[in-house]
Amino acid sequence: MFNQFLGLFSNDIGIDLGTANTLVYVKDKGIVLREPSVVAVYTNSRRVRAVGDEAKVMLGRTPGSITAIRPMKDGVIADFDITEAMLRYFIRKANGGKTFPQPSVCIAIPSGITEVEKRAVMESATHAGAREVHTIPEPFAAALGVGLPVDEPAANMIVDIGGGTTEIAIISLNGIVFSKSIRVAGDEIDLAIINYMKRAYNLLIGERTSEEIKMTIGSAYPLDTELAMEVKGRDSVAGLPKTIHITSQEIREAMGDTIGAIVEAVRITLERCPPELSADLVDRGFVMAGGGSLIRGIDKLLSEKTGLAVTVSDDPLSAVANGTGVFINNIEDYRRIAADL
Repeated sequence: MFNQFLGLFSNDIGIDLGTANTLVYVKDKGIVLREPSVVAVYTNSRRVRAVGDEAKVMLGRTPGSITAIRPMKDGVIADFDITEAMLRYFIRKANGGKTFPQPSVCIAIPSGITEVEKRAVMESATHAGAREVHTIPEPFAAALGVGLPVDEPAANMIVDIGGGTTEIAIISLNGIVFSKSIRVAGDEIDLAIINYMKRAYNLLIGERTSEEIKMTIGSAYPLDTELAMEVKGRDSVAGLPKTIHITSQEIREAMGDTIGAIVEAVRITLERCPPELSADLVDRGFVMAGGGSLIRGIDKLLSEKTGLAVTVSDDPLSAVANGTGVFINNIEDYRRIAADL
């Protein structure tokens, strides 16, 4: 009864707790917060120095007394205490800076997560100030967020390429028929670019530069006009600053194996799809969400490899967060569904 009383005065929130970015959806307000999943702490005391946007600019640029940490790894918690501090900051900020009343929270989690990892997420949110915590599989949240009719007796397929994981699922009648979660996504693509630059040019670059290269000239499919850019880093042999010019064709080669792993996961999911639902996918195709869906030509590549129509959602970065919003706005309906997912 007391929890119900509190619920009348608190803003229920949905959280897309991503490896790269965290988005927070507040009931009746929409997405109110979109910040990097980065925390800067004092090295000796582990006391929090900065969170989110303020902490990300410190990545790779901190003095010895400060360490910038990404507490989420491959979609799950890698550092429990720092994740709790980050969640507390985001929940309080979304709650207008107030610690009371405590909100009810829905968190999207990877479909391939273990029970131990799931419990760690729920405990972190509880310790961070949540009144009650619900979890929903990321691909289901993404499907809700892009507006797929998941309650129909027909196949709805979603491919969500995030920072730490790629989530692929076929959904029908509010249930996941088959899902596949692989820990290959945006971060692995960034790492592949870092390794290529070191191998091909003896150039050492950081995560931020690698991400910039991916976003500026990265492509999964040949472009009509290939792109080029200037990259600055440190020569691994001479140890001095160095500038080189690279093309989108080179970066496509660097990303090839990682993109190939995502394509293979999609193919495996389609192979496990029941025949009747496969027939639906021939007509409907599938939808892409997540930051990875913004890589140039990845929809063309997947369409070519699967023979299906591929659509990139209108706002792929917000799909999962919007899906948690659908959950909290219809919590009584989805509470029972989520328990069976």
